[in-house]
Amino acid sequence: MKINALIRMSMLSVATLFLFPLVVEASPEDDVRNVVQQTFQQLQSRNYNAVYDSLPTATQKRMSRSRFTTALQRAQGRYSLDRISIGSVRVSGDLAVADTELFGRVTTPITAEGKIVVQQYLVREGGKWRVATGDNATIQQFLKTNPAFARKFPVRQPRIYIKQGERWVLWPMR
Repeated sequence: MKINALIRMSMLSVATLFLFPLVVEASPEDDVRNVVQQTFQQLQSRNYNAVYDSLPTATQKRMSRSRFTTALQRAQGRYSLDRISIGSVRVSGDLAVADTELFGRVTTPITAEGKIVVQQYLVREGGKWRVATGDNATIQQFLKTNPAFARKFPVRQPRIYIKQGERWVLWPMR
Protein backbone atom coordinates (compact mmCIF):
# COMPACT_ATOMS: atom_id res chain seq x y z
CA MET A 1 0.00 0.00 0.00
CA LYS A 2 2.81 2.42 0.90
CA ILE A 3 4.63 1.56 -2.34
CA ASN A 4 1.52 2.37 -4.43
CA ALA A 5 1.14 5.71 -2.64
CA LEU A 6 4.82 6.48 -3.21
CA ILE A 7 4.54 5.61 -6.92
CA ARG A 8 1.42 7.77 -7.28
CA MET A 9 3.16 10.71 -5.57
CA SER A 10 6.20 10.32 -7.84
CA MET A 11 4.03 10.19 -10.95
CA LEU A 12 2.06 13.20 -9.78
CA SER A 13 5.30 15.13 -9.21
CA VAL A 14 6.58 14.27 -12.69
CA ALA A 15 3.23 15.15 -14.27
CA THR A 16 3.22 18.47 -12.46
CA LEU A 17 6.58 19.35 -14.02
CA PHE A 18 5.14 18.83 -17.50
CA LEU A 19 1.77 20.45 -16.87
CA PHE A 20 3.08 23.64 -15.25
CA PRO A 21 5.83 25.41 -17.16
CA LEU A 22 8.87 26.39 -15.19
CA VAL A 23 9.19 30.07 -14.45
CA VAL A 24 12.51 31.34 -15.73
CA GLU A 25 13.59 34.82 -14.81
CA ALA A 26 14.92 36.82 -17.73
CA SER A 27 18.49 38.07 -17.54
CA PRO A 28 19.21 41.82 -17.56
CA GLU A 29 20.64 41.38 -21.07
CA ASP A 30 17.37 39.78 -22.23
CA ASP A 31 15.41 42.67 -20.70
CA VAL A 32 17.58 45.22 -22.54
CA ARG A 33 17.28 43.27 -25.81
CA ASN A 34 13.47 43.20 -25.43
CA VAL A 35 13.27 46.97 -24.80
CA VAL A 36 15.46 47.72 -27.83
CA GLN A 37 13.29 45.42 -30.00
CA GLN A 38 10.06 46.94 -28.67
CA THR A 39 11.29 50.50 -29.27
CA PHE A 40 12.28 49.57 -32.83
CA GLN A 41 8.81 48.14 -33.45
CA GLN A 42 7.25 51.35 -32.09
CA LEU A 43 9.41 53.42 -34.45
CA GLN A 44 8.59 51.10 -37.33
CA SER A 45 4.85 51.40 -36.70
CA ARG A 46 5.23 55.18 -36.18
CA ASN A 47 3.96 55.00 -32.60
CA TYR A 48 6.06 58.01 -31.59
CA ASN A 49 4.17 58.66 -28.35
CA ALA A 50 5.19 55.21 -27.09
CA VAL A 51 8.78 55.87 -28.16
CA TYR A 52 8.70 59.13 -26.19
CA ASP A 53 7.47 57.22 -23.13
CA SER A 54 10.54 54.97 -23.37
CA LEU A 55 12.94 57.94 -23.06
CA PRO A 56 14.78 58.71 -19.81
CA THR A 57 13.31 61.42 -17.61
CA ALA A 58 16.25 63.73 -18.32
CA THR A 59 15.54 63.55 -22.05
CA GLN A 60 11.83 64.17 -21.56
CA LYS A 61 12.63 67.26 -19.47
CA ARG A 62 14.74 68.68 -22.31
CA MET A 63 12.30 67.90 -25.12
CA SER A 64 8.53 68.06 -25.09
CA ARG A 65 6.44 65.20 -26.42
CA SER A 66 5.07 67.34 -29.26
CA ARG A 67 8.53 68.51 -30.37
CA PHE A 68 9.82 64.91 -30.28
CA THR A 69 6.90 63.41 -32.22
CA THR A 70 6.88 66.26 -34.75
CA ALA A 71 10.59 65.74 -35.47
CA LEU A 72 10.06 62.03 -36.06
CA GLN A 73 7.00 62.68 -38.24
CA ARG A 74 9.00 65.08 -40.43
CA ALA A 75 11.74 62.48 -40.89
CA GLN A 76 9.41 59.60 -41.71
CA GLY A 77 9.24 60.52 -45.40
CA ARG A 78 13.02 60.17 -45.78
CA TYR A 79 13.35 56.51 -44.83
CA SER A 80 11.47 53.37 -43.87
CA LEU A 81 12.66 50.83 -41.31
CA ASP A 82 12.58 47.15 -42.22
CA ARG A 83 14.35 45.24 -39.47
CA ILE A 84 16.85 45.39 -36.62
CA SER A 85 19.72 43.13 -35.73
CA ILE A 86 20.68 43.23 -32.06
CA GLY A 87 24.22 42.08 -31.36
CA SER A 88 26.01 41.98 -28.05
CA VAL A 89 24.36 43.51 -24.99
CA ARG A 90 26.37 44.63 -21.97
CA VAL A 91 24.85 45.59 -18.64
CA SER A 92 26.57 47.19 -15.68
CA GLY A 93 24.27 48.18 -12.85
CA ASP A 94 21.67 50.62 -14.18
CA LEU A 95 23.44 51.22 -17.50
CA ALA A 96 23.43 49.11 -20.62
CA VAL A 97 24.62 49.25 -24.20
CA ALA A 98 23.45 47.14 -27.13
CA ASP A 99 25.17 46.95 -30.50
CA THR A 100 22.56 47.19 -33.25
CA GLU A 101 22.15 47.41 -36.99
CA LEU A 102 18.99 49.08 -38.31
CA PHE A 103 18.08 48.12 -41.87
CA GLY A 104 15.74 50.03 -44.14
CA ARG A 105 15.36 52.10 -47.24
CA VAL A 106 16.43 55.68 -47.77
CA THR A 107 14.09 57.67 -50.01
CA THR A 108 15.80 61.08 -50.02
CA PRO A 109 18.21 62.49 -51.10
CA ILE A 110 18.68 59.20 -52.99
CA THR A 111 16.74 55.97 -53.13
CA ALA A 112 18.80 53.11 -51.74
CA GLU A 113 18.91 50.28 -49.27
CA GLY A 114 20.61 51.46 -46.10
CA LYS A 115 21.70 50.48 -42.64
CA ILE A 116 22.75 52.31 -39.52
CA VAL A 117 25.23 50.71 -37.15
CA VAL A 118 24.65 52.24 -33.75
CA GLN A 119 25.05 51.56 -30.06
CA GLN A 120 21.80 51.77 -28.14
CA TYR A 121 22.40 53.20 -24.66
CA LEU A 122 19.87 52.46 -21.95
CA VAL A 123 19.45 53.49 -18.34
CA ARG A 124 17.28 51.80 -15.74
CA GLU A 125 14.87 54.18 -14.02
CA GLY A 126 12.24 52.98 -11.59
CA GLY A 127 13.02 49.37 -12.47
CA LYS A 128 12.43 49.93 -16.24
CA TRP A 129 14.98 50.26 -19.00
CA ARG A 130 14.83 53.58 -20.88
CA VAL A 131 16.44 54.18 -24.28
CA ALA A 132 18.84 57.14 -24.23
CA THR A 133 20.21 56.69 -27.78
CA GLY A 134 20.36 59.92 -29.73
CA ASP A 135 20.49 62.09 -26.60
CA ASN A 136 24.20 62.76 -26.31
CA ALA A 137 23.77 65.03 -23.28
CA THR A 138 22.03 62.28 -21.31
CA ILE A 139 24.50 59.61 -22.43
CA GLN A 140 27.50 61.78 -21.56
CA GLN A 141 26.03 62.55 -18.12
CA PHE A 142 25.51 58.83 -17.42
CA LEU A 143 29.03 58.00 -18.57
CA LYS A 144 30.51 60.87 -16.55
CA THR A 145 28.88 59.55 -13.38
CA ASN A 146 29.92 55.97 -14.27
CA PRO A 147 33.55 56.18 -15.47
CA ALA A 148 34.15 52.42 -15.16
CA PHE A 149 31.28 51.75 -17.61
CA ALA A 150 32.58 54.52 -19.91
CA ARG A 151 36.05 52.93 -19.99
CA LYS A 152 34.66 49.45 -20.66
CA PHE A 153 32.15 50.55 -23.30
CA PRO A 154 33.32 53.77 -24.97
CA VAL A 155 30.86 55.63 -27.17
CA ARG A 156 31.14 54.84 -30.87
CA GLN A 157 29.62 57.24 -33.35
CA PRO A 158 26.81 55.85 -35.52
CA ARG A 159 27.82 54.79 -39.01
CA ILE A 160 25.50 54.95 -42.00
CA TYR A 161 25.92 52.61 -44.96
CA ILE A 162 24.30 52.51 -48.40
CA LYS A 163 24.17 49.28 -50.37
CA GLN A 164 25.86 49.48 -53.75
CA GLY A 165 25.54 46.22 -55.61
CA GLU A 166 26.29 43.57 -53.00
CA ARG A 167 28.52 45.78 -50.82
CA TRP A 168 27.77 48.14 -47.95
CA VAL A 169 29.53 51.47 -48.53
CA LEU A 170 30.06 53.94 -45.70
CA TRP A 171 28.07 57.12 -46.23
CA PRO A 172 30.19 60.13 -45.23
CA MET A 173 28.70 62.03 -42.31
CA ARG A 174 29.37 65.73 -42.10
